[in-house]
Amino acid sequence: MTTISSPTTCVPLLAPRRAGGAPAVAPHHHARARGDRAQAQPRRHGLRGRAAQRSAGHCEAFCGQYAGDDGFLIYLTEQAPCLKSLRLISCNLVSNEGLTEAVKGLPLLEELELSLCPNVGGFFVSIDVCGYEVYKFVSEVCPQLKHFRLNNEDFNVTRDWNKNKDVGGIAGMHGLRSLQLFGNGMDNEGLETVLDSCPHLESLDIRHCFNVDMDETLLLKCAKLKTLRLPDDPTDDYDLEIKTPIRMCVIDDSPWYSDEYDSYRNRLRSQDYLNDSDS
Repeated sequence: MTTISSPTTCVPLLAPRRAGGAPAVAPHHHARARGDRAQAQPRRHGLRGRAAQRSAGHCEAFCGQYAGDDGFLIYLTEQAPCLKSLRLISCNLVSNEGLTEAVKGLPLLEELELSLCPNVGGFFVSIDVCGYEVYKFVSEVCPQLKHFRLNNEDFNVTRDWNKNKDVGGIAGMHGLRSLQLFGNGMDNEGLETVLDSCPHLESLDIRHCFNVDMDETLLLKCAKLKTLRLPDDPTDDYDLEIKTPIRMCVIDDSPWYSDEYDSYRNRLRSQDYLNDSDS
């Protein structure tokens, strides 16, 4: 589902569907000349593109689920330079490069959501632009940013070798009022850095951030917050898909880490030593 809103309208856009519920196949449109880019882009991006064009630069909010790719995101920001709210949910085709290019033209952005977008930051990062650089870049080109949501579908202790890889970028968002980090790998040190760097923060949601162990220091720093959701708090009101968290890496049952394997490996080493001695 995609929602594009202007100061006076808020219209949800759904892909056309047949009676049975399956999406209808949209007709193909082709630009007749290279100079027709402005007309070809809305056709390429379907209802979303046409709605963005019809907003005539007055679109202030966009919320898209499974909504397009880097090309559409960049086109959207070109058509809506006054965008204040950009929410991307399950946009698997949006990348680090696409997001950085898009936000260049959004100096008025106040709200940014990147939920279940695996190719932006997170674990699946590109070679050219890493997650930390993306969020740091956002903080630099969007100085009005007040609300940031960065949500994973699960917490996985084996996924992030650098627990605080996102912290440096988020810490640069000094004007944040609300922050939601669902299933993030940051630890106590990372959270403390964020709290110290965002003095205006009023709402913090770190559910399923199981590397965080709320101690007295963190609780004291969070005392000023109006709303606080902790790692083990209920998720009944969470509106996105959640997978079972992987909170520990169990290797004791693996044959490669068993006592039997160690004994077998030692016997092999002894045999190799004897063979070397005989030769």
